[in-house]
Amino acid sequence: MELVNGSYRIQGVVDPLELCEKFDCPLYVYDTSIIKRQYDKLSNSIVLPKYKINYACKALNNINILRYIKTLGAGLDTVSIQEVKIGLKAGFAPDDIIYTPNCVSLKEIEDAMNLGVKINIDNLSILEQFGHLYPDYPVCVRINPHIFAGGNSKISVGHIDSKFGISFHQVPHLKRVVETTNLKVEGLHMHTGSDILDIEVFIQGCEILLNTAKEFKDLEYIDLGSGFKVPYKENDISTDIQELGERISQRFKAFCTDYGKELTLMFEPGKFLVSESGYFFSKVNVVKQTISMVFAGIDSGLNHLIRPMFYGSHHEIFNVSQPNNKPRIYTIVGYICETDTFGANRKISEISEGDILCFKNAGAYCQTMASNYNSRYRPAEVMVHDGEYYLIRARETMEDLLRNQIEVNFFEKSIV
Repeated sequence: MELVNGSYRIQGVVDPLELCEKFDCPLYVYDTSIIKRQYDKLSNSIVLPKYKINYACKALNNINILRYIKTLGAGLDTVSIQEVKIGLKAGFAPDDIIYTPNCVSLKEIEDAMNLGVKINIDNLSILEQFGHLYPDYPVCVRINPHIFAGGNSKISVGHIDSKFGISFHQVPHLKRVVETTNLKVEGLHMHTGSDILDIEVFIQGCEILLNTAKEFKDLEYIDLGSGFKVPYKENDISTDIQELGERISQRFKAFCTDYGKELTLMFEPGKFLVSESGYFFSKVNVVKQTISMVFAGIDSGLNHLIRPMFYGSHHEIFNVSQPNNKPRIYTIVGYICETDTFGANRKISEISEGDILCFKNAGAYCQTMASNYNSRYRPAEVMVHDGEYYLIRARETMEDLLRNQIEVNFFEKSIV
């Protein structure tokens, strides 16, 4: 989104204030041109005969977004049976979907298997049970490389105390399970965390995974996960995708030569593809001056964008209604009965009640982590594609809140 003749426009033509007027606030809006830019950047960074990008749909799972990303050539990374079913509904072929659950029942894994998708198992107990029951169904195995990486502890998932994956030190045990059950292992996978800046982390993890891969002779693919850092503010640093791609390509080519077979390299970006594509618009309900602060209270809260409260994440905030006012210092807060501070002491163009504020980087883990806390409705979603906008999710109503509640007439229970 950029200023065009003093007013903000998405893709140079779509007026966000018009969207807010038509679809109300709060509102999620996604720009598909940015998704394509990110996909092309990652796609072009790797030069290998066999290379696959699987979009991690937990970041943003609207079926229209999935269909668009499919047109770019991506497969799908899923973490639940529900995401698998949404992916199939969006038109992905079962073989283009990889299912990587954690701490789910064997029953759910069987359900995914029956849908024909790739299965990625991350613990020895389930792997052994699955191998005894379904030795002919090929699986991927998630390896824990014991690397602490990520923006904070909540999104660091490859360290020694993580619940995710099978420790690379347990490979001898893993091999015994595979050999005893005659299970076919077709892939190895890792994911160390999110918001990783240092590409040496990826290189280190890649080395561990490729060394582990030498122990398995019939592999078809290696999945290096994702976790690339995107910029959250002006002049922010981010993962050097070009350098990473060059180094990974060179190392993977050498590995395949030694392995004696061309394997497919996979990445599973989520935030990297959609974070910057998303904008979250909210209306200012009140400007409140206290002894030490000036608050701008908006018609949203942690129920719609929990990342700042949950992760301590930074989202740039600007005044869409009055972009040319003189800047003042505000703390942006929500209407939830918890401390839901979006940003403290931010320099923003002077705010009046009724103005529309925009939060950047709202494409990933915003709508998908939204809730009905305080019985608030979840917002609508709009997709902007080729200069046109489309409503892709309607705003919730009171009927949605009550839909699955069952009223019980316990007051008239008879007395025997």
